[in-house]
Amino acid sequence: MFKSTLGGAAVALALATPSFANGDTGTIVDIAAGDDRFETLVAAVTAAGLVETLSGEGPFTVFAPTDDAFAALPEGTVEALLNDIPTLTGILTYHVVPGAVMSGDLSDGMMPATVNGQTVSIGVGEGVTVDGANVIIADIEASNGVIHVIDSVILPE
Repeated sequence: MFKSTLGGAAVALALATPSFANGDTGTIVDIAAGDDRFETLVAAVTAAGLVETLSGEGPFTVFAPTDDAFAALPEGTVEALLNDIPTLTGILTYHVVPGAVMSGDLSDGMMPATVNGQTVSIGVGEGVTVDGANVIIADIEASNGVIHVIDSVILPE
């Protein structure tokens, strides 16, 4: 049941977003909705009412957890969050930093403020981490910012 709800939300969002075949990169939401690794994220952003914001001018940097990252949460967590919009919104906005921060702009120990007001901790070594989550794909450019794909959901305090 949950998977079909996610698929429906992703399809509805994808149909509601403009095409970007003319060389435009599309917004952060356009890119996420067009990538099947982000079905859970798109459903969560939709449920939290953040589609318009993350489709807006920005710029934003989004540390985007994959479906596998959401699946690694304890059983029932995602479903519970979809029924607790204030908590869901807090978690999602913890994954967003104002401004377009490319991977080359990140430094070890950096603690950028997120949209929810808390900071995340950046680690730079053999790879880049955000609050311990590994950045597995960096610098996906959008018309209103940048996406860095991470392998786990990061949680605010």
